[in-house]
Amino acid sequence: MRVIPSRRTPAVAVAAAAMVALGVIAGPAHAEAAHGGTAPSLPRVAASVETPSLFDDEAGGNANADDPAIWRNAKNPDASLVIATAKEGGLRVYDLDGRQVQALPAPAPPRDGDKPGRFNNVDLITGLRFPDGRHDVAVVSDRGRDQLRVYRIDPKRPAAPLVDVTDEAAAPQVFSGGQDEVNDQRTAYGLAAYTDRRSGRSYAVTSRRHATDLALAELLPNAQGKVGYRTVRTTSLPASFTLPNGKSWTPCGEPGERPQVEGMVVDPDTGDLYAGQEDVGIWKLDADLRSPARLIEKVRSFGVPGTWNPGTQECDAGADPGFGGRHVSADVEGLTIWRDPEHPGHGGYLLASSQGDDTFAVFDREHGNAYVRGFRIGDGATPGSPDGSQECDGAAVTSAPLGKKFPNGLLVVQDGHNTPATTGPDGEARTDTDFKFVDLGRLKRAARL
Repeated sequence: MRVIPSRRTPAVAVAAAAMVALGVIAGPAHAEAAHGGTAPSLPRVAASVETPSLFDDEAGGNANADDPAIWRNAKNPDASLVIATAKEGGLRVYDLDGRQVQALPAPAPPRDGDKPGRFNNVDLITGLRFPDGRHDVAVVSDRGRDQLRVYRIDPKRPAAPLVDVTDEAAAPQVFSGGQDEVNDQRTAYGLAAYTDRRSGRSYAVTSRRHATDLALAELLPNAQGKVGYRTVRTTSLPASFTLPNGKSWTPCGEPGERPQVEGMVVDPDTGDLYAGQEDVGIWKLDADLRSPARLIEKVRSFGVPGTWNPGTQECDAGADPGFGGRHVSADVEGLTIWRDPEHPGHGGYLLASSQGDDTFAVFDREHGNAYVRGFRIGDGATPGSPDGSQECDGAAVTSAPLGKKFPNGLLVVQDGHNTPATTGPDGEARTDTDFKFVDLGRLKRAARL
C-alpha cells in the first residue's frame, strides 16, 4: 500500500498491517496491493471518460481533486454536469465528455496569515425553494474557512452554469469560535445535503476535521436570492470503543487528532445518513441527527492497536485481535446511494470507497445493508484510455439516464493517483489527481449487480 503522508491518514500503516494479519493481502497479492492493485477475484470495470489532471502545487493552483456530484439536466440530459471540489483550487464543472466547463476559485484568506478557502466536499439540492421559485444548488464545505458555500445551477448559462449565491452575512463558521480557531483547521470537512420529505426544508450535514463531531445546518434562501444557514443541532460519534475482549480501543492517529468522518450520504427515500468514519467504519443514523448511531460496517483494521511513531509520522501496528470487518480497508471514504431506476423508493445499493485497497464495496440498500460484493475500477484496455482509480476519496452515482453518453446512468469517482506520473520542470513528481466517469450499465454487467 502506498503511504503518502500529505494525503492519507497516519493510520494507513495500521490498516496495512491488519490486512496482512487477516490474510487479505499476503505474498504476491500484497505486492500487487502495494502498487494500487487488489485481490484478483474482484470484478473490474474501466472508466470511459476522465477529466483533465489537477496538480496540487503552486503551478497548478494547489488544485487537488476530491469529491464529485452529478447534476442531471432534466430538460436536456445530454447537457448534464459533474460538479467537483479541487480543495484550494475551488470548484470545477465538467460536461459528460469530461471537459472542463467552469472553474470557480475558493475564497481568499480574510487576513494575511489566515487560511484560504479550501473546498472539500460537495452535494446537491434539487429544487431548493427560493422566493422566485425552485432552483437546483450545489452546497460545498469550505474546510479552509469553516463555512458552507452555495452555488445556484443555471442551465441557461452553459459556459458558466454555477453562480455563487452564498449570503456572506448569514454564513457563520460551522464549528469554530473565531478566525484563530479556524486557522487550526478543525473545520467543516465532509458534507451531505438533503431535503426533508415531510417539511420540505433543506439541510446540510457536515463533519469536523480531526474530530468526531457532526453538525446539521438548515439552508435559508432570502428575498435577494442568496442562501445562508443556521445550525440546528450537533452530535458526536464515538472516538473509543470497547472490544469483545473487554479492552478499550482508539484508532491510532497523530496526537490530538480524533477519528474523523468525511464520506457521507443521505438516502433520499429513508432519511438515513450514512457516515464514513475513516479508520472505524460506516455509521447509520437519522439525517436530522436525533437518533443513536449504529456501526453497520467496520474497517478491517478495527481493533488493531497502534502507537504513533514521531520518527516516521505513521502508526506502528500491534497484533490484530481479529475484531475487524471483512469488506472495507481504511480509509472508508466516498459514500453514495445507487437507487434502483425502476423502483427508486426501494432496492439499489450503498457504495463505499475502500481507499486502503483501491476497491469499492457494495451494500444492499434495503435488506439490512448486507454486503453484496466488491469491484475495482481498473485501467482501460486500449492505449490512451483512462487509467483506473486509486486511493479514491469522493464518489457519486446516479441511475437516471444521462442522454446518449450514459443512457444507463453514471458513477463518478476521484482518482487520487492519476497515471502516468507527471513531473515538474525540475524533475520533481507532481501530485496528479482527476475524476473517472464509469458507465453504470458497464459496471452492472461487470460486477453482476
